[in-house]
Amino acid sequence: MPVYNKLVRDKILDIIQAKGLNYHARTLEPSELLKAIKAKMIEEASEFQEANDRQENMEELADILELIHTAISVLGVSYEELDAIRERKKIIRGGFENGIYLIDVGDQ
Repeated sequence: MPVYNKLVRDKILDIIQAKGLNYHARTLEPSELLKAIKAKMIEEASEFQEANDRQENMEELADILELIHTAISVLGVSYEELDAIRERKKIIRGGFENGIYLIDVGDQ
């Protein structure tokens, strides 16, 4: 029996059961959930990095976005509040649209 020990989407247990398989699972306590979301975010970011085509990229980005929505809910923050912080940071430090890749920084 494979061991996963990770956060999964809410309907995964129904899918497993529909296949006639057994599983062990539990509902995370609120104090555990944010840590699990962060771990899952790293997993999904790795899958995004490995994606090879537009559809795979979109699927992985959708998973990341779902995790963001869940994380802000756990933190008690609205998406609008998060987006306002994003906008403020973009005004102060810029976005990533120009694709600037910093190689190094040295003394003058």
